[in-house]
Amino acid sequence: MVFGVRGTTLPDRVVRTFAVDGDRLREGGCDELISDGGWLLPGLVDMHTHPGSTGPDDPFSDEQLRRHLEAHRDAGVLLVRVPGSTVRLPDWAGTEPGLPRVRSAGRWLAPNGSFYPGYGREIGDDELVRAAVEEAGAGGWCKIIGDWEPTEATVPLDVLTEAVAAVHEAGGRVAVHCQNAEGGRNAVLAGADSIEHGMHLEPEMLDRMAAQGTALVPTFTTFAGIAERTRDKAPSALRDWLLAGWDGMPSIVGAAYEAGVTVLAGTDCAPYGNIATEVGWLRKAGLPAEAALGAACWTARHWLGEPGLADGAPADLVVYEADPVTDPGVLADPKRIILGGRVIR
Repeated sequence: MVFGVRGTTLPDRVVRTFAVDGDRLREGGCDELISDGGWLLPGLVDMHTHPGSTGPDDPFSDEQLRRHLEAHRDAGVLLVRVPGSTVRLPDWAGTEPGLPRVRSAGRWLAPNGSFYPGYGREIGDDELVRAAVEEAGAGGWCKIIGDWEPTEATVPLDVLTEAVAAVHEAGGRVAVHCQNAEGGRNAVLAGADSIEHGMHLEPEMLDRMAAQGTALVPTFTTFAGIAERTRDKAPSALRDWLLAGWDGMPSIVGAAYEAGVTVLAGTDCAPYGNIATEVGWLRKAGLPAEAALGAACWTARHWLGEPGLADGAPADLVVYEADPVTDPGVLADPKRIILGGRVIR
């Protein structure tokens, strides 16, 4: 069955018609329109999410993975990047009809004694290069815990640089978790493809990030909850460090955007399908409304090398009754969702 969808596409704001022909989009006329009007996007993107487990005390399961991916899909998120997981994702993740496409980074790579014990793949510095190439081989990405709490060791710059170079040589890409200034600096100088979180990121690093194409995925959504809980705790060096990082995040993210850094939207933790909240945080940080939405859609897709709404592209799209740039309240409630040529809603 071939059916059509017509509406105003973003960000170009042109009225276009697409025929859904199997699992592909074909631009042009179609006699049977199932949706006429509204605003068309090629599916939202969550650039930092960990479906399958809600935390270190929650064992990974295929059942949870499916449920979390369904929550993303029902919010209009049709592509997710999973920068690290407690296990390598099963082969069906990202290929099963009716579920979002997935770009995976394999298991978290964490220096011995840091991160959540037993939650990632704990390795020594001498093992990082080999492990990074192995994990990237599973899904194209690897995720390195570049630092953790301020009292714990940061992955040395020379080790991180060698790991990034090796993964790039193998055709993969590297995401680095950064929460302190040294960790962020090392990740940028090592040429990482993305900085995850970026608390305490030094402004001096932004021009280099822009020049070499290192993206920033701040994950405001999860840190907002962490900061709220932390403020109620007794004063301590750790509490002060975390709150200082949170309080400085909006200004550094706004400055990153102004410097030409690609800023992308990721939610990190539960609840899944909450990308609209992250887009709102990016707007609060100073990104223009269209750029904030693009961070969760066309900009993210382009940065990942994925097509948008184009002839021959996967038949993935969402329809909104109003323009989600000027009316962000509609973002969490797509009128219609089509994934892989299937009408989900």
